[in-house]
Amino acid sequence: MEKTILPVVAGPTASGKTACAVALCRLIGGEVISADSMQIYSGMSILSAMPGPEETRGVPHHLMGCVDPGTKFSADAYRAAAKACIEEVRGRGHVPVLCGGTGLYIDAVTRPMSFSQQSDEALHRELIDLAAEPGGKARLHAMLDEVDPESARRLHENDVRRVARAIEIYRLTGVTQTEHTRRDREREGDYREVLFALDWPRNTLYSRIDARVEEMVRCGLVDEVKALMADEGSHPTAIQAIGYKEIVEALTGETSMERAIWRTKQATRYLAKRQLTWFRRDPRVIWLQAEGKTAEELAKQMRDLLVERFGSPFIENRSNEDM
Repeated sequence: MEKTILPVVAGPTASGKTACAVALCRLIGGEVISADSMQIYSGMSILSAMPGPEETRGVPHHLMGCVDPGTKFSADAYRAAAKACIEEVRGRGHVPVLCGGTGLYIDAVTRPMSFSQQSDEALHRELIDLAAEPGGKARLHAMLDEVDPESARRLHENDVRRVARAIEIYRLTGVTQTEHTRRDREREGDYREVLFALDWPRNTLYSRIDARVEEMVRCGLVDEVKALMADEGSHPTAIQAIGYKEIVEALTGETSMERAIWRTKQATRYLAKRQLTWFRRDPRVIWLQAEGKTAEELAKQMRDLLVERFGSPFIENRSNEDM
């Protein structure tokens, strides 16, 4: 049976992925399947920059706000959920379009991943607890550097969850995460995926990030964090969203709100750098220069490249432009 065509709109945060994915869906009769590890949680739409109705423009979006913040949601769980969504979208005669900046989620769908099902909760908790000790983040990162220096170079020591996960993978399998990733990339996936990413000059991207954080504050970021604080113990994964701990420190008097917002912008820029590194290592990605172009213009570029690769029947009778 012929594999499903799967357009993917990827790239760093604040690069305009959602607007382009929506415009692409309106051209080809698509529905968006989110590939964002924070937007999947409920109760944190502002923290995760979840698009609202004015941004989705009537295009159906899936896997957003559908998981309780207290639930640990793995890449393997995401893969199963995304594959089910892909089949549902296809069943309606529409085109599934994956959109997001979580590279691990995108790879989980488009590439077989050998390590995602193996985990040890006790070991993971032991590593997380180590990081919470004074100087623990640096020690944890050094532990990773001893066994998997490539992952250590890729991950910042503040990215405790992923550093711990990389150590956990090595201890459970005897093979580094780097080597697992290399092997996975040699395997054939389930879809005919085409990965697009939006490329911006670095300073422009950082300005877009700053503007987004300021808009999040205007839209009620502080109140959303207050609500999450009231039941903090029930959502240990979700509170790792950028902006949560920064705003909490301001609310508890550890820093000023102005400083907390600045640190949120800084942490988001670091995230964007990590995302760029991830996607630039992927030879499948087609980078589109975004500066000076509208989402609709970029979507038409994507549509034309899809037609070039798969032929015009791919888009016949699929337009949603009248949505």
